[in-house]
Amino acid sequence: MANMPVSEMRLPPHLAYLLAARRLDTAKDVLSLPEVELMAVLDAGVPTARAAVAHVSEAACPPCQTALALLEERVRLGGGGRLATTLCGLDEALGGGIPMGKLTEVVGPSGIGKTQFCLKLALLAALPEYYGGLDGRVVYIDTESKFSSRRMIEIGQKSFPQIFRQEGLAQKMAGRILVMRPASLADFTKSLEQMKVTLLQHDVKLLIVDSMAALMSLGNEKATAGFRQHPLRWALSFLKSIAEFSRIPVVVTNQVRSQSNDDGYHFSFEVDRKDGNNCAERFDSHLIAALGIQWAHAVTVRLVFESHSGHRFIKVAKSPMSPAVAFPFAVESSGITLLSDEGIDVTGPEITSIRCQGQNILSR
Repeated sequence: MANMPVSEMRLPPHLAYLLAARRLDTAKDVLSLPEVELMAVLDAGVPTARAAVAHVSEAACPPCQTALALLEERVRLGGGGRLATTLCGLDEALGGGIPMGKLTEVVGPSGIGKTQFCLKLALLAALPEYYGGLDGRVVYIDTESKFSSRRMIEIGQKSFPQIFRQEGLAQKMAGRILVMRPASLADFTKSLEQMKVTLLQHDVKLLIVDSMAALMSLGNEKATAGFRQHPLRWALSFLKSIAEFSRIPVVVTNQVRSQSNDDGYHFSFEVDRKDGNNCAERFDSHLIAALGIQWAHAVTVRLVFESHSGHRFIKVAKSPMSPAVAFPFAVESSGITLLSDEGIDVTGPEITSIRCQGQNILSR
């Protein structure tokens, strides 16, 4: 809400012109100024400053809704406004799939299947509605150059053979997915600033960022912890704003890092750069999600991809629709498939932990 553009608020013309002339472009720009300072910036009196605050506050704050209105909206949208993953057990646990208008995080060690999950979601969002898709475009921000059109089409051919036999459909689906590869944190910030226009112009139905942790690590390798938090807070606020105002699912992948005091390595994708198997063994014993507690609190749904007991699991670690539950899965030619739709209840410290029998995964 803080990043809502003033130009979209339908303010009185004289007030909209005044704010634009003073380069107060978002709700945050207006509401973060003390009244006296806002008067000075606007070169206006108390009534004008208070009118600006009142109008912007009313436009930026979400309207109150009753429980009945929310229920009716969910029925109207069908499935509660969600993107089905086609993983039946997971969809049931999430109340129908990945929620629209919310931020969903997919976190886990490198190589466990996060990108495979995102490729399948991108495909599903691009499919026509009569095949269960959202019949829209997808913006896929690929920060680690892991996106593969060939792999996505393979997933489509194996998952929906009756659809992809149709001539030209595979190319049509691939053409609906807009891949962006920012080379730096500055490029990513610029991409986000242009995102709202892109969403409106191209009928985008899903936004994926794969992965945020790698981008933050790349842009701030020599920065202090305090400095790293500022661009992270900005990106987090903007992603939530895009989700809320565009009413689309926003899916962001996150890496894991070590809790140890060894500053020589932090993220799972950096392990193989160090001292081999010994490092990997120590790394596996203390895994937590990267990006910190502020990020963890901001996401609506957290799906943890982990490995233990000889299997990989998707764990619903945080969701307003479900208690913590885990599903064993495998990565096949058709993408991720659940080995069982019966979830395994997760309790206690296991809810927030991230387990990884790492050498089989981190070494890939």
